Amino acid sequence: MKKIVVIGSLNMDLVARVKEMPRVGETIFGSSFKQIPGGKGANQAVAIARLGGQISMIGKVGDDGFGATLIEGLRADKVDVDGIEKEKGTATGTALILVNDKGDNSIVVVSGANFALTEDSLRQGIEEEKLASADIVLLQLEVPLETVKYALKKSKEFGKYTILNPAPAVPLDKDILMNVNLLIPNETELEHLSGISTDIEESIVQGAKKLLAMGVKEIIVTLGEKGCVYVSEEIEKWYQAYPVKAVDTTAAGDSFAAAVAVALSEDKNMEDTINFAMRVGALTVMKEGAQSSLPYRHEVKEF
Repeated sequence: MKKIVVIGSLNMDLVARVKEMPRVGETIFGSSFKQIPGGKGANQAVAIARLGGQISMIGKVGDDGFGATLIEGLRADKVDVDGIEKEKGTATGTALILVNDKGDNSIVVVSGANFALTEDSLRQGIEEEKLASADIVLLQLEVPLETVKYALKKSKEFGKYTILNPAPAVPLDKDILMNVNLLIPNETELEHLSGISTDIEESIVQGAKKLLAMGVKEIIVTLGEKGCVYVSEEIEKWYQAYPVKAVDTTAAGDSFAAAVAVALSEDKNMEDTINFAMRVGALTVMKEGAQSSLPYRHEVKEF
């Protein structure tokens, strides 16, 4: 099995359940509150581990209770945490999440130690060693953009297969996109990156092809309950979502990207890879929370 390294964020998610999202200036009552380990990078690392992948993570936490809890949680899921450092005098990243009765979420991320993950961090011994020994490198955008840019460039120099989940959406230039083998945006992120509205199927494909022209090799656009679409220079194929009742969509995109990485690490073709990832994403939205909702391999087989 090929080795996967995730470079990205670790957050403690502070999750409140509400009937409806509050309007500006409105105070409402929530029905429950939980602290759940999260962060897009950590979510993807845990998902990969639970799906049977060989996974290491590179990232930073603060020197506080949240940071210690996050590292221990990853270690319990058999994620290699040697590449995660504690940043002195800095708080661990947090995410404030509201989830309504429809399963929709609204998220505010306070980056904290995640933005201490710099280019210099990746040049240090253990981090560069983890990057060099991996076969597949998976990144997101909850760490500094310059760090992502450096990691993608370095990964290509090492001859690695790179996957970028461009969330949260920020503008990306050709210097980043040209080093991405597989881009996995949702339709909102695709619209931000391409500048093309994604209100109809034709425009989604048009936006994807614009990014291909900027250097990306392949794209999977996730579309929530509408499924996803795979686009390359030769292929355009749509996949339907599994009809499940969504409880909480938090981490659905993370589990999908993780599942893609695991399937590719097992040398599955893209057809089987996407079908596997669709099952993983469907299972994720059926449970509450970020890492608490991520399925294990046996659950995917049963599903």
